[in-house]
Amino acid sequence: MKNTSDNGSAESYYIQNAKRLLDLHENIMSIHATRSRDSLGRTKIEDNPQLRSNFQIDRDRIIHTRAFRRLKHKTQVFIAPDSDHVVTRMTHTIEVQQIARTIAKALGLNEDLTEAIALGHDLGHTPFGHAGEEKLAELLPTGFRHNEQSLRIVEKLEKEGEGLNLTFEVRDGILRHSKGMASVTSDDGWGTPATLEGEIVKLSDGIAYLNHDIQDAIRAGLITEESIPLNAIKLLGNAHSNRINTLVHDCVKTSLASFAQDTPKILLSDPVLEIIDQLRSFMFERVYLHESTLKDAKLGQEVLEKLFTYYLQNPQEITGWSLMEDQDWRRSADYVSGMTDHYALHQARKLKLID
Repeated sequence: MKNTSDNGSAESYYIQNAKRLLDLHENIMSIHATRSRDSLGRTKIEDNPQLRSNFQIDRDRIIHTRAFRRLKHKTQVFIAPDSDHVVTRMTHTIEVQQIARTIAKALGLNEDLTEAIALGHDLGHTPFGHAGEEKLAELLPTGFRHNEQSLRIVEKLEKEGEGLNLTFEVRDGILRHSKGMASVTSDDGWGTPATLEGEIVKLSDGIAYLNHDIQDAIRAGLITEESIPLNAIKLLGNAHSNRINTLVHDCVKTSLASFAQDTPKILLSDPVLEIIDQLRSFMFERVYLHESTLKDAKLGQEVLEKLFTYYLQNPQEITGWSLMEDQDWRRSADYVSGMTDHYALHQARKLKLID
């Protein structure tokens, strides 16, 4: 039987070996990668990790949050659907993570940082998709954007107001992943992410949602494979997997070219970007602004507005997921935006706000 000193030596060797493997992994990354050891750090200083990198710790903290678990019952475009196969915020997040890690690995960038940003980027989404976000933006004196709410969740709301104390790089990537309506590469007021890994998540988000929204729209009967613009099919492919494969390969090839010129960026080639933006326009015309989609969105917005107003007038009934020191409108917004689609509908009926 080993004595205490032997056990101590074994533990020390185990920790040193884990650190050696982490260092080895970071040493073989591209010169353009963001290394955990070079992180700008956390708001509150913590002891150095022993078995995991800082970005692995951030990833794990995000996965174990209440906000992350609720993503499985928040929808994207089709609100509170009967079908079990419609994309949810959870499945969307997993798709973004998978696409982003593939690109990061091919470019020699930090997969752990990329994964952490991807897993946390949509934590702040409201129930009822972007329709819910738009309604809260109208109701709040400071407006509402889901990327800002995602950051608020990891900084302030999780862990009973303590926040997760994530690294700067992950928080920056979460905030700056949001895009404008004009293009999948738009900065829309938040600027370019501070890391290439953050840029990857930003682009991967657009690749993921555009392609799975096409699948959902086909299942809903709003479009068919044959109705997708012919030039998009010719360039990207005629199936979901083909389109994603084409986009990922194009991103890696185009980005690598910028790496060689010492102006590293995460990019799509001009012809592919043009087609992607045309495809987005097609989706807005045929799906996002379709009469049935807008009808469901209107119901979701009505529910959200009534819930927000109710809790604004009855803040004593807010049972959690808010900070007591905040103003009532902020507490109501935090509480309502954190609800899932079905829970929001349940609460609205329970409070007799809707039939």
